[in-house]
Amino acid sequence: MTEDSQRNFRSVYYEKVGFRGVEEKKSLEILLKDDCLDIEKLCTFSQRFPLPSMYRALVWKVLLGILPPHHESHAQVMMYRKEQYSDVLHALEVIRFISDATPQVEVYLYMHRLESGKLPRSPSFALEPEDEVFLAIAKAMEEMVEDSIDCYWLTRCFVNQLNNKYRDFLPQLPKAFEQYLNLEDSRLLRHLKTSSAVSKLPYDLWFKRCFAGCLPESSLQRDLSLHGSW
Repeated sequence: MTEDSQRNFRSVYYEKVGFRGVEEKKSLEILLKDDCLDIEKLCTFSQRFPLPSMYRALVWKVLLGILPPHHESHAQVMMYRKEQYSDVLHALEVIRFISDATPQVEVYLYMHRLESGKLPRSPSFALEPEDEVFLAIAKAMEEMVEDSIDCYWLTRCFVNQLNNKYRDFLPQLPKAFEQYLNLEDSRLLRHLKTSSAVSKLPYDLWFKRCFAGCLPESSLQRDLSLHGSW
């Protein structure tokens, strides 16, 4: 039996006995042992398999550019990230823009606005649509990442990448959605068109937020990995 056949046999066996993803986890651990992480291979892995929870934050931080590929730099770079987080947080406290009663996701939003040079004069400002997107993604990230510093950086970099790299693709997604739905369930698509419901679907809510606040966080884990690896 060839090595590939043995691997396939083991994968099928593991899934049957309830240990789905054992082989994938081992493959990821091998990738993460490299002194310099291979971004392309991590991207490919993230697109094909769900990330184990114990490695999810690390892989996301590397794919989003929060950490560099080189392992030896991780500790120092993360120290800089923590210092920057603390400085921005302290600045908001000094100007009394936040308090202990401010919800954590709103703190992340104000930090992001301050770093972007878009902090309003008062925390009672009306939220912009892009703020609603940030808050929705931050809330979803909170459910998946325990550390508040990681949560802020992941949310901030994910939103920035979404805005900078994929904004032009958003108008194309409703049409792509119809094409995929036609392949998966053409009867449903015909029904939606007949009842004039297609144009009323909440595309903005789905695509601009990457389904944050629409789907359970367990479903978004893969969604965020895919966006981070594009």
